[in-house]
Amino acid sequence: MNKVDHLAQSPLFERLSTEELSYISSLSRPTHVRAGERIFEEGSIGDSVYIIIKGQVEVSRRDITGESKRLATISAPDFFGEMSLIQKEFRSASITALTDVELLQMSAENLVAFRRRYRDGFTFIVINIARVLAARLRESSARLAARL
Repeated sequence: MNKVDHLAQSPLFERLSTEELSYISSLSRPTHVRAGERIFEEGSIGDSVYIIIKGQVEVSRRDITGESKRLATISAPDFFGEMSLIQKEFRSASITALTDVELLQMSAENLVAFRRRYRDGFTFIVINIARVLAARLRESSARLAARL
């Protein structure tokens, strides 16, 4: 399967045309991470979103005692790192590869280039990010409510 086919499966790129996916594919950078390696650390500066092509990652965050707590597990064809594109703040969580992981990395600069060329496609990406963030927030709220 080629990069365009993988990108087409990601919820980040729903409703994009083949032409738009092809352009995004040309902008994205393939990355391989071995199981157990940290992709990025909570508190670090971020400027990229990662699309999982193969494998599984863990999302974790330190609690008030400093102990790392697993928040979620994310698998292909999902994505992570999008919050750093929306809010220019430090990473809110750490991401660690649970298995060997194949990723496609898209920087904020890549997305700006895409926006210049495909405004409608860029709008779909923003809507897709919002939809996924809302679903993740809903899931987190449900887990929190179950603990109360």
